[in-house]
Amino acid sequence: MRLTKQGHSSVRLERDGRALVIDPGGFSEDDAAQGATALLVTHEHPDHFDEGRLRAALEADRSVELWTLRSVATQLAPAFPGRVHTVGHGDTFEAAGFRVAVHGELHAVIHPDIPRVTNVGYLIDESVFHPGDALTVPDAPVETLLLPLQAPWSKFSEIVDYVRELAPRRAYDIHDGLLADNAFPIYERMLGPTGPGLGGADHARLLPGESTTL
Repeated sequence: MRLTKQGHSSVRLERDGRALVIDPGGFSEDDAAQGATALLVTHEHPDHFDEGRLRAALEADRSVELWTLRSVATQLAPAFPGRVHTVGHGDTFEAAGFRVAVHGELHAVIHPDIPRVTNVGYLIDESVFHPGDALTVPDAPVETLLLPLQAPWSKFSEIVDYVRELAPRRAYDIHDGLLADNAFPIYERMLGPTGPGLGGADHARLLPGESTTL
């Protein structure tokens, strides 16, 4: 499959002429959802869920479908009957020719005073895992981890330990839209060979619009 970073936490997976887009939110490109065969959204926060972009994609192509949790689905399902599917932890389905398994239930804790929203992660083809805003550990091996690099709910040591626990072959950064340019070399150095170590996983960063083949 071909993996393309679309800014912040949005990625596009392509194979056999079909495209699966995850989390085309407010920090991704304006056209991040366009051309998708299927759409996945991990949770309701605006950097992952942009209602206008999703509506535009669903309106542009009546064959496009969306899978997401209830808090997002209820906002879109009335306008697109039969095309917006509610999923939760333990569910499996096929979207755009990819096998998808749902893992996780809650967003990571930002602060005890802030209520936690629901959050699901998606394991694609038993290989690529997008956790959304949580350090969820699936009960299945992960070959390629889409790693939330920086967030108000995380710290660097947790990110390192998360990669070590999952033990993927490779990790690509997502959730990096709040970082200034001069932060990336620091993170790359810390997550690279001179850092504390990721348990053998390769680490790389894709720029928005950049692709790789998995």
